[in-house]
Amino acid sequence: MADREAELTARIAPGVGALAADAWDALSGSDPLIGHTFLSLLEASGSVGPGTGWTPIPILAERNDRAVAATPAYLKTHSQGEYVFDHGWAEAWERAAGAYYPKLQVAVPFTPCPGRRLLGDSSAALAALEAITLQNNLSSAHVTFLTDDEATGARARGWLVRDGIQFHWHNRGYATFGDFLAALSSRKRKAIRKERAAALEGLDIVTLRGAEIRPEHWAAMWAFYQDTGSRKWGRPYLTRAWFDGAGAALGDAALMFLALRDGEPVAGALNIVGDNVLYGRYWGCRAELPFLHFELSYYRAIEWAIDNRIATVQAGAQGEHKLARGYEPVITRSVHFIPDAGLRTAVADFVEREREAIAAELAWCRNALPYRSE
Repeated sequence: MADREAELTARIAPGVGALAADAWDALSGSDPLIGHTFLSLLEASGSVGPGTGWTPIPILAERNDRAVAATPAYLKTHSQGEYVFDHGWAEAWERAAGAYYPKLQVAVPFTPCPGRRLLGDSSAALAALEAITLQNNLSSAHVTFLTDDEATGARARGWLVRDGIQFHWHNRGYATFGDFLAALSSRKRKAIRKERAAALEGLDIVTLRGAEIRPEHWAAMWAFYQDTGSRKWGRPYLTRAWFDGAGAALGDAALMFLALRDGEPVAGALNIVGDNVLYGRYWGCRAELPFLHFELSYYRAIEWAIDNRIATVQAGAQGEHKLARGYEPVITRSVHFIPDAGLRTAVADFVEREREAIAAELAWCRNALPYRSE
C-alpha cells in the first residue's frame, strides 16, 4: 500500500443518518441522490435496514482523524434492487462451497442512475472498501453506476470493470419540443405526435414541483408505485413512509407529472431534478391507458428539460423502446473487487464476453436512432 494509503483509517458508521449532514454533503456535493437527506430518508423510512437485506454501513476513509472520502455502502444478503445482476456469480461461488453473501455494495439503493459513488478522494474510498472487504472476509465489493473517471481509477487498482447500457436523452440546444421533433425523421415525428394526442384524450396533465406536490399527490404516487412494483419485481422496495417524507426531504428536487380524469389522478411519474440532469424515477397508473406511459415518463420529461435548459434526461434502466422516443444508448459502468483468484478469473472472463455483446448492442441501437441522417 502506498504511503498515503498507509495513513488511512477505514471506519464504518451505523448509517448515513448517524453522520453529520454538513460533513457528508461537503463530500457528496450537489447530487440529490447521494446527499445526506435522500440517503437518510431511505433509512428512516425503513426502505433499507432491518428485514430488507440492505444494511447501511457507510464507509469513511479518514486521515489524521479527518474524513477524506466516503461511500454509501451496504451489507447485502441478496442481489435485489441493484440493476446490475450478479446472481450467476453468486450461484457459481456457492456451488464451489463459497459464501457469496453478505457482500459489500456501494450504491444508491433502488436507483440505477449513473453518478458519483466514491465521494471525496476516490483512491482513498477504494482503499477503504478493499480493507473492509478483506478484514471481514467478504466475498466481494461492488460499486454500481459510478462515473467513468471513478471506473478508470478502480481498474488501475485491479478492480474488474463491467459495462452496461441505458438510454438517455440529450438536449442539443433545443428551444422548444417542436425543435426536438424537427431533428427526428418524418415518420418518427408523426408517430410521436399521434402518441401524444392519443395519450391526452380525456385527460388533463399537471406539472408539480416542490411544495406544489401536496400530501394527496404523494399518496396517489405511492399507490401508482405499488401497482408498478408488484407487477415488475414482486415486492416494491420503497415504503409508504418514504413517500410521506419525500416532499420535505427532496424539496424542489421533486418533480411530478400527474394525469387527471375529472380532477382525480389516474397516473403519475416522479422525477428528481439533479445538477443539469433530470432523473426519471417512478411511474404508475390505475388502468392501462394507450401511450400514457410514454407521455408522462418520456415526452413530458423531455419538454420540461428543454423549458428549463436541462442537459440530460436519464429515464432509468433498460428499455430499447426508448430509442423511438429520442433516447440514445449510453454505456454505464460498475466495478467489482473479488479477492478470491478463482472467482475473479471466472468473473473476468464473463465480463469480457459480456462487454463484446454490449458493444454490438450499442452499435445496433445507434443505427436505430430516429434522428434525421443529416
